[in-house]
Amino acid sequence: MSLLLVAHGTRKQRGVSLIGDLAAQVSSVLDRPVRVAFVDVLGPTPAELLGATPDRATVLVPAFLARGYHVTHDIPAHVAASGHSDVTVTRALGPDPQLVRVLVDRLIESGWRPDDSVILAAAGTSDPEAMRDLHTTATWLSATLGSRVELAFAATGEPRVADAVAALRGRGARVVVASYLLSEGLFQDRLRDSGADLVTAPLGTHPGVTRLIASRFQRACARLAPWQPLAESGMRRH
Repeated sequence: MSLLLVAHGTRKQRGVSLIGDLAAQVSSVLDRPVRVAFVDVLGPTPAELLGATPDRATVLVPAFLARGYHVTHDIPAHVAASGHSDVTVTRALGPDPQLVRVLVDRLIESGWRPDDSVILAAAGTSDPEAMRDLHTTATWLSATLGSRVELAFAATGEPRVADAVAALRGRGARVVVASYLLSEGLFQDRLRDSGADLVTAPLGTHPGVTRLIASRFQRACARLAPWQPLAESGMRRH
């Protein structure tokens, strides 16, 4: 069985390398190769990699933090275009409590204090379901921190991150932007330019992200071959 991690894509080499590093970490946990494809900006595309192995069952994990056009339209279109007849696509990474724990770790690493105003900064979306996913994550993060977390966007949607920072700054608070992005790229640059006092690093290769992706692969493989022990399928038990 083949494992495929599909991300958005970026022109920034650091962002491309980060996705490769993340796939390598997941591969190490599962003790089997994890290939990487991108739906935008650069290749290889999911259709190209799936088309190269049309007879091998594949589990595809979308490396996206919410549902949206890339997950609900682009990835299915690539699967269809590949001609591959045996592809299992898992749900997106978020919303998930594991990602909230990663966000909290990133906040603590950045120097966040409990009396800071926090903005959860996502890329943005025009998809209603994806927007609900993002609001769910903001609500969970608010509950975890014990204070209201505002949701803002680096691209699509209102308010934009810089506007949200300015609004909170007017209240005299120290403002921390919690990056709800997977990797470096244009949107992370926008967060750093938003005027916030602190901006957390992308979720990236945090061990919690690795565990979440590995779990997506493991569960999908177990459903496809429930009679086959993980050790026999090349996966380690954790």
